Amino acid sequence: MNELDFTGRNVLVIGGSSGIGNGIARGFLARGATVHVWGTRAAAADYAGEEGSDLTGLGYTQVDVADAEAIAAAPAPFEAIDVLVHSQGTVLYRRKEFEPEGWNKVMAVNVGSVMQISVRFHDHLVAARGSVIVVSSIGAFRATMGNPAYAASKAGAVSLVKTLAQAWAGAGIRVNGIAPSLVDTKMTKVTMDNAERRDRALAKIPLGRFGTVEEMAGVALFLASPLSSYICGQTIVVDGGLTL
Repeated sequence: MNELDFTGRNVLVIGGSSGIGNGIARGFLARGATVHVWGTRAAAADYAGEEGSDLTGLGYTQVDVADAEAIAAAPAPFEAIDVLVHSQGTVLYRRKEFEPEGWNKVMAVNVGSVMQISVRFHDHLVAARGSVIVVSSIGAFRATMGNPAYAASKAGAVSLVKTLAQAWAGAGIRVNGIAPSLVDTKMTKVTMDNAERRDRALAKIPLGRFGTVEEMAGVALFLASPLSSYICGQTIVVDGGLTL
């Protein structure tokens, strides 16, 4: 038996059009799953040629996850969902998160939509006795300079993992999370494209390198598999030792 074979399983990855989410989506696809992703652009073709985005073989729907009505109206890609991955996320720089508009937007995407989408597909997860995986950040556990909404929303996501796990375990749904540190994606370009900031960040990582989207996908595969069948309500820190 191959516990990491997802043939015949249905996987929905929110924010699966790029970055960590896309890596997770492709990880499940490579192991036999049928995978659908939600993204922000009108069509999958709009991501063609963009670094960190490969939607080949994936289903696609445009959904603005900051909009509760859009979440409610979005079609369900499957009658039963074996794995629901939340990899949606946004961050605003230049102190925009200190302003009400910036704060509200980041909170809506990073934690509000996690709750709304999870509830939206609760019955689909019950039908499959499925798994929910929430990608948060080590920003949930430490101060994030200049980004109060990002830090608060990620901390909220970690707490939400615990609360939903407790509420839904009786229905056979396991809820867990992943807290990455810096991974080279579109969202982290402000650091990765600045040599001084990049070197300063790298010096804090005991393993001496940044993580990859494939490594984050590996943890997601584990959390969705029978190998983790007794893990419930936990967020696994995947940071190369940064928070030690």
